[in-house]
Amino acid sequence: MKYDAYEKALSVPRTGKYRAACLGDKNRALILYRYNIKLCQKFYGVLGVLEVVLRNAINEHYTVQMADNEWLITQTQGGFLFNCRDAIFKERDKLVNNHNYTHDKLVASLSLGIWTFMFSRNCYKDSGKTLLRIFPNKTHGLNRKDIYDDLDRIRRFRNRIAHHEPLCFNRLGEIHVDSVRHIYDLITRYVEFLGYKTNELFYGVETPISTIEKIKNMENVN
Repeated sequence: MKYDAYEKALSVPRTGKYRAACLGDKNRALILYRYNIKLCQKFYGVLGVLEVVLRNAINEHYTVQMADNEWLITQTQGGFLFNCRDAIFKERDKLVNNHNYTHDKLVASLSLGIWTFMFSRNCYKDSGKTLLRIFPNKTHGLNRKDIYDDLDRIRRFRNRIAHHEPLCFNRLGEIHVDSVRHIYDLITRYVEFLGYKTNELFYGVETPISTIEKIKNMENVN
């Protein structure tokens, strides 16, 4: 498929970003576009792993702390998740209407935004200030706000992928992946904070490192 056909299929504004970043070189623009797709695919995998282990750790922590196997629903009723009531009930109602509700399925259906919200100041305070215990290997001195900010940055990055935004440019539209590499480092850091070895948990999962390097080589050509 030639560049002009891609341009027609994907729109001039979208493909134009890649062509401009490659100084008008159509062939390099297509290569960069395909690398960006591969980068998104690989990030989606590792992000999914982090999201699963994070939500499972939070769920286990509060199930034990509150001695409540339905703590998510309980805490929307005047508890520390009252502000998340609509979002949680929306997911619960979908499961109930499909005759498929369990607490574990509700846990799996909630967005990363809700799990991140649990580290916000008021939510953390109202839940007893214990949630940092899920990170047995966290860096000394890393506080609640640091963790909230880091997880929110990962969440916003995940949303960029969900909305098919390019990951390979800086704000000036130039090829740039240093910030993307930082996000990957942040993901692996939190996996390790949670008590896992990244090389074991990501075994068999394609990580974005090789694609980041390929894009970085293109960055150096310009």
